[in-house]
This record gives sequence, structure tokens and C-alpha cells, in this order.
Amino acid sequence: MTTFDRGLRDLVRSLQATMRAGAHRAGLAAPQLGVPLRVFVYELDGRSGHLVNPRLERSERKIVADEACLSAPGLWWPLERSYMVTARGRDMFGKPVTVRGLGTFARVLQHEADHLDGLLFIDRLPEDERERFLQSAPS
Repeated sequence: MTTFDRGLRDLVRSLQATMRAGAHRAGLAAPQLGVPLRVFVYELDGRSGHLVNPRLERSERKIVADEACLSAPGLWWPLERSYMVTARGRDMFGKPVTVRGLGTFARVLQHEADHLDGLLFIDRLPEDERERFLQSAPS
């Protein structure tokens, strides 16, 4: 994204409202609403915000924890992610933003950034685990 205008600000507000409208939502990416822009919002444990054009620096330390997604409602699955992340991007006005996350918050940042790259969390599962996940998904 290179244009930081009213349309972008409206999109960020729409993403925030949509995220907050559902239970247990910690983040939402524009592509999840059919908008092909590199923007996501997050809200977890009193931290909320958004990132435009994020770039993530992931720690070498990994942790496995259950993860879920609006794209597969009701299903949680263990997934390895980096324990710490530094995300750099811009806000809706074009100002630089740096967000650091540990644990679950780092997981949220990675999960939403994946959506911007066209990835679902199940795409990061080993093939045999992905098969088991898909078999457990409701039809």
C-alpha cells in the first residue's frame, strides 16, 4: 500500500468493527474480507492496533500452542510459531509503527501476517497433520 487516505482509514475501522463483533477474535486481515490489501488489525490483552505493509522479524525460539482461524470456525490445532516477533509497518496515516509481541500476541501477529501472504494456519501444518485437520473439519 502506498496511499494512506480516507479509504484506508475506513478499511481499518471496518476491520476493527468486524473483529470486535465476534467472540474470541484477536485479529483480522483485509484479505479475509475479500480486500486484497496488506492490512490487519489486532486486539489482545489490552493491546490493540493495526499494521499496514507489515514485515515480521521472528525469533529463533519456537513454541507450540493451539491456534484457530475464522476460515475454519470452531477448530483449534497445535502449531509451532516463533515465540517472539517484531513487526514493522505503517499506521493508517503512513507513520512508521513497530510492535513487539511475545507468546500469544506474537502468534496473532504471525497468523494475521500469513493471511496477507495468502496462507492459512493449516498451510503451516505438516502434511499428515493437515490431513487430520481436514478430516476433523465439519462438512
